[in-house]
Amino acid sequence: MRKSKVYKKHPVQPDPVYNDLIVGKFVNHLMRDGEKLVAFKIFYRALDIVEEKTKKNGLDIFMKALENVAPSVEIKRRRVGGSTSQVSVDIRPCRAKFLSMTFIIKCAAKRSEKTMPVKLANEIIAAYNGEGEAVKKKEEIHKMASSNKQNFVPTKSR
Repeated sequence: MRKSKVYKKHPVQPDPVYNDLIVGKFVNHLMRDGEKLVAFKIFYRALDIVEEKTKKNGLDIFMKALENVAPSVEIKRRRVGGSTSQVSVDIRPCRAKFLSMTFIIKCAAKRSEKTMPVKLANEIIAAYNGEGEAVKKKEEIHKMASSNKQNFVPTKSR
């Protein structure tokens, strides 16, 4: 069975305010039902709230929060013989950014505050400080990977 065809990555447009590709990608992940303007409003309001609470540049805090949440290893399943085993694998930087964005968005959506900008701002601040649900998710992945650390060496088939 052949692998599927690999397609080119779709180029991401930078956001209009900060002219940053990572912010544009984050807003694309935040977007629901093609409502990109709504996603931009949520993100910019969240950064304004972050700036009010921390008295620092909101974009710098957001970037540092993404770094704090990005995992460096991940668990994948490998089939060896008749059994499947979990093997820890290093993550590419683009995959780590993707995971950190999704962790922040999902954990922000689960928070109990009233509006999404407030939820997102509080999750960004928590991730910046190295606490919060998104950082716990990252640490959980690292813990699982370290417990399943195995030297995976495939045997030659005859």
